[in-house]
Amino acid sequence: MKNYLKKSLLMISITGFLVSCEKNLNRYPINTTTNNQAFSSLQGYTEGLAKVYGSFATTGSSGSGTGDIAGIDPGTSDFIRLYWNAQELPTDEGLCVWNDPGLPDFHNNNWTSNNVILLGLYDRSLYQITLANQFINESSDANLASRNITGNDATTVRYYRAEARFLRAYQYWVLMDMFGNPPFVTEASPIGKTFPPQISRAKLFDYIESELKAIDPLLVKPRQAGMYGRADEAADWALLARMYLNAQVYTGTARYTDAITYANKVIQAGYTLMPVYKNLFMADNNVNNPEVILPIQYDGVNTQNYGGTTFIINSSISTAMGPGNFGVPNGGWAGNHSLQVLPKIFGDYTGVSDKRAMFYTNGATENTTDQSTFTSGFAVTKWSNLTSTGTTPASAGGVYASTDFPLFRLGEIYLIYSEAVLRGGAGGDAGTALQYFNALRTRAQAATVGSIALSDIINERAKEMYWEATRRTDLIRFGMFTGGSYLWPFKGGVQAGTAIADYRALYPLPSTDVTANPNLKQNTGY
Repeated sequence: MKNYLKKSLLMISITGFLVSCEKNLNRYPINTTTNNQAFSSLQGYTEGLAKVYGSFATTGSSGSGTGDIAGIDPGTSDFIRLYWNAQELPTDEGLCVWNDPGLPDFHNNNWTSNNVILLGLYDRSLYQITLANQFINESSDANLASRNITGNDATTVRYYRAEARFLRAYQYWVLMDMFGNPPFVTEASPIGKTFPPQISRAKLFDYIESELKAIDPLLVKPRQAGMYGRADEAADWALLARMYLNAQVYTGTARYTDAITYANKVIQAGYTLMPVYKNLFMADNNVNNPEVILPIQYDGVNTQNYGGTTFIINSSISTAMGPGNFGVPNGGWAGNHSLQVLPKIFGDYTGVSDKRAMFYTNGATENTTDQSTFTSGFAVTKWSNLTSTGTTPASAGGVYASTDFPLFRLGEIYLIYSEAVLRGGAGGDAGTALQYFNALRTRAQAATVGSIALSDIINERAKEMYWEATRRTDLIRFGMFTGGSYLWPFKGGVQAGTAIADYRALYPLPSTDVTANPNLKQNTGY
């Protein structure tokens, strides 16, 4: 099932895409092979699309020690590692005890425009947009005709083009959610050393929405054979549902009815919940998985880097916990642990009354009082590199993980539907919202409830989606991230927690880019 990603790695080594991050987004990746040669056949287009997908799971073209983006340690430059840090560590769910550059800024909520992790995330997203722009341009109908790509091959490439447009839209959504007002370039932008224009958050929302709707009929239908790990119509709908749920934050206008509409489309496509919750986060979660809509694929042999699920698993456990118990016998980096808020949301955090509660408590305190001690807070054991049958997959060095990371899954879609109904969206009903809410609790062997309120939704999202890089966005949507009405340990750099300014609901544009590009205006407060 992971052969598609393996193809990307083979293509990278063969064609030698040696890419450095450029502030001019309309520069194409440097390649010693001409475009007409690289894209002269269906195989060339398949390899080109694999590069776009592969950039989500790799940091560079030559393995774990190389990086496609400048200014950051390659080992920390994987997309999920960067994104996860920016979504989890500024919140009530987790804290990292490492003192690496930029990390303490997150749990102290005092990041600046010079934060190296934010620079890495920003550049990683822009780099992936650049790859997508190149592929979209090269796969235009005019280029297909000039290269005599016709018939079924041309039809296949047009599906590829729609997928690349989705991946570009996804990365623009990341930039919109995190940074608000980024530089903006598409395949239609002029080539040359020009400064990209800035796009406002509201206009970027409109662009992403229009792109996702335009490619809807151009993508492969949901749940088709051979499409695991690739974007289809359901991934398109899932991103639209997530965007519409957060539309009031992004644009000032609520779109809860649309969130219900597109959540329904996903639900009706035939996805079902994985019967056992923990199996969603194990090394064979690519096998017979009825819930995941679109994952990033990782492989302990073929996608070796220190990001992705390798990072999540190893950073969440210590050597004292027995890393082999989590499928990484030579791992255990003792970095990220929970704050007490997360186990307290479960109440019974032993996993008896809710199987989603997966914490390691031996030798640890529930309350976090020391930002530098891994056992000052419970370890989170949700992610594992063991398979569901208890075996450890092949992994060079006993550290790298083969567990895929779900970007979208049905459990989130159920909660989007339920929340949008409670917020007044039309086209859904309270009974169905409660049914979906309880379906997640039943799967977790937790008691069902007879009614739900918005306060139940935010808590259920913590139980269902913790350690999956959604918490910052959720807290912002619920008005709980900034200000002082909701506190957690070390919010604002104070052990008891303190208010933080509203402008921190957006991250700053990196100072290096604002300085280099006269078209960019820094976000308020930075």
